[in-house]
Amino acid sequence: MRTQAKLPGTVRRIVLTGFMGAGKSTIGRILAQRLGWDFADTDCVIESRMGMTIARIFAEQGEDAFRALEAEAVHDHARVENVVLALGGGAVEFESTREALSRLDEACVVFLDAPLEVMVARCLAQPAAAERPVLRDRERLTKRLAARLPHYRRAHLTVGTADLTPEAVAEAILEAMGDSLSVHGSRSDSGKETPTHP
Repeated sequence: MRTQAKLPGTVRRIVLTGFMGAGKSTIGRILAQRLGWDFADTDCVIESRMGMTIARIFAEQGEDAFRALEAEAVHDHARVENVVLALGGGAVEFESTREALSRLDEACVVFLDAPLEVMVARCLAQPAAAERPVLRDRERLTKRLAARLPHYRRAHLTVGTADLTPEAVAEAILEAMGDSLSVHGSRSDSGKETPTHP
């Protein structure tokens, strides 16, 4: 666990960033459940709005169109409180998305980090692996990750996910935020309301 920037005084939004396979969606859902918050994955939001897969959007409309949709999804969640938002792996590369993130009020950005080999293995184990031919191009993946790392590392927190269970990662994030978390005075564990952090 590393802290790169001062945490907001109050956190009503948690934004998870990281490369494909870092664990954003899995950990995001756990955090949302623990806190009693909503969970949103920008890729899922875009697919729902467009009625097609991310791969199809890329193929038919191009990356620029997809990134515009992605920035819009981030901007829309700026108005939502008590939400955990998982970003697509490449979101932070684009200025429009970074600007949308910078305008998020009372938000803590968390970079989920892991070695490339670990993240690729996780992706290959998923049912949708066939839709990601880039997974077989290790050189391209290495360059992509290198280009994105400077943006990922601007997050408030960095948490390594390689040697921890998703539940342990979620707990580490909650502990790091401590009294900054705003959950209307409560935190949800196993469906019961308990004091946040006395």
